[in-house]
Amino acid sequence: MKKNTFLLGIFLAATLFLTACAPKPPKNQNDICEIFTEYPGWFWAAQASQARWGIPMSVQMAIIYQESHFQGNVKPARTKMLGFIPWSRPSSAYGYSQALDGTWSEYQIANGPGGYRSDFDTTIDFLGWYCNRAHVRAGIPVTNAYALYLAYHEGIGGYTRGVYKNQAWLITIAKRVQHQSDIYHTQLLKCQHSLPKKSRWDFF
Repeated sequence: MKKNTFLLGIFLAATLFLTACAPKPPKNQNDICEIFTEYPGWFWAAQASQARWGIPMSVQMAIIYQESHFQGNVKPARTKMLGFIPWSRPSSAYGYSQALDGTWSEYQIANGPGGYRSDFDTTIDFLGWYCNRAHVRAGIPVTNAYALYLAYHEGIGGYTRGVYKNQAWLITIAKRVQHQSDIYHTQLLKCQHSLPKKSRWDFF
């Protein structure tokens, strides 16, 4: 009993430590150059994901912007019972990408265990993996942030069945993601060469 209590205490302490250490959202989320200057490690992770999966950094970052506004520990708001009592959450979405438990498990099965949805490096690799899968299975161009977001939100099968077509609100959001991706792409063309370079001594 004491051993279990001790282990639980360590787990809770580690969880609180990771939460406390999660970086704050970027000061200017509308400028990818400023984001990557503020957090060079995010730039390097985005570069690595793009190189591995072929999905532009601008697309991946636009999806994160939409899903969490770069908050690593965010969850969907709880529903209310009787209109005021906090109740269950509408889904298991969590972290920068708001990935669901099931989808995250698929990613780990495909790429090996480890990493957290609250970790930016793992999250952006996850997004690259998912969008690449949508590209391969549904034929969505890697630069089409609009369609990739629809496939991300509704699942690749749902996208191919066109379940989003009667969801005007979702189409509006997907257009917003495409617009944000276009902005990020244009900004990167001007600043990418001047962003911090990763040296062999940079581990984070």
